[in-house]
Amino acid sequence: MNESEPAVAGKPRELQGFLNRTLYHPLAHVLARALVPTPVTPNMVSVAGAVLVMATAVLYAWIATPAAIAFGFFLHCAWHVVDGADGALARMSGRASPSGEIVDGLCDYAGHGVLYLLLAASMDDRIGWVAWPIAFAAGFSRAVQSVFSESQRRTYQWWAYNTPWLQNARSDGRGIGIALSNLYLNVWHALSRPTQVVNALVASAEADPPERRRIAEIARQVGSRALPLLAVLGANPRTILLGLSMIAGTPLWFFLIEIVVLNVALVMAIMQAAFLGKRIARLIASSHR
Repeated sequence: MNESEPAVAGKPRELQGFLNRTLYHPLAHVLARALVPTPVTPNMVSVAGAVLVMATAVLYAWIATPAAIAFGFFLHCAWHVVDGADGALARMSGRASPSGEIVDGLCDYAGHGVLYLLLAASMDDRIGWVAWPIAFAAGFSRAVQSVFSESQRRTYQWWAYNTPWLQNARSDGRGIGIALSNLYLNVWHALSRPTQVVNALVASAEADPPERRRIAEIARQVGSRALPLLAVLGANPRTILLGLSMIAGTPLWFFLIEIVVLNVALVMAIMQAAFLGKRIARLIASSHR
């Protein structure tokens, strides 16, 4: 893909997984366009997304009939549409901002926090207190995996397409939103140190457009190799895995996959990012010789 090729729902094609490209983001774009002339704000859409996930939690954990599980799965899939619509609405209405990213992240974590709590409570009725440490370990794993996956994907988009994100507007000050966003970035920095070298090279080339374009091309050629593994750590596979686990009768299988399988994938993704980050830095430096 070149820089002149149109992106899907505001993102380059290589960042669009199959479901995002064919279903979630096109529907999110339609929803956002319908909301532009209304008083609905992007933050309201973010809150609506959290409500959808909480409703999914009630259907999965408290009702848990086959019909409730099916409807819960539908609502969880609908969350992906709404989760894309808040950003699309922000871009269409000219209200995109780092604070909007913070609100979006808080709503996502709040909604899924309730989901994990209710699922743990439902497991407690079957397997006792051990349900809670399992759910906590799964939730903590999800948080770390998601921070790394999403941050690396957004960093790639900055390198390759000059699309800024939260790290480009890191804020000082007080408030839970700022504190949590800085915690988010600190976790990502701890997991992706070789990436920071490339960040510095990209930032230093901002005043040199030809050099910036050259770095972007290198990033597209090399950095895109990390995207398939990062997608495994994203939200789309989890929605399907949780739905299948609920059909099997318990969220335990889903939690165990997050704790074991996806943490192995996380380690592999961190190693791959380190390797590719060093390679990109070498390629950038070699052209100056």
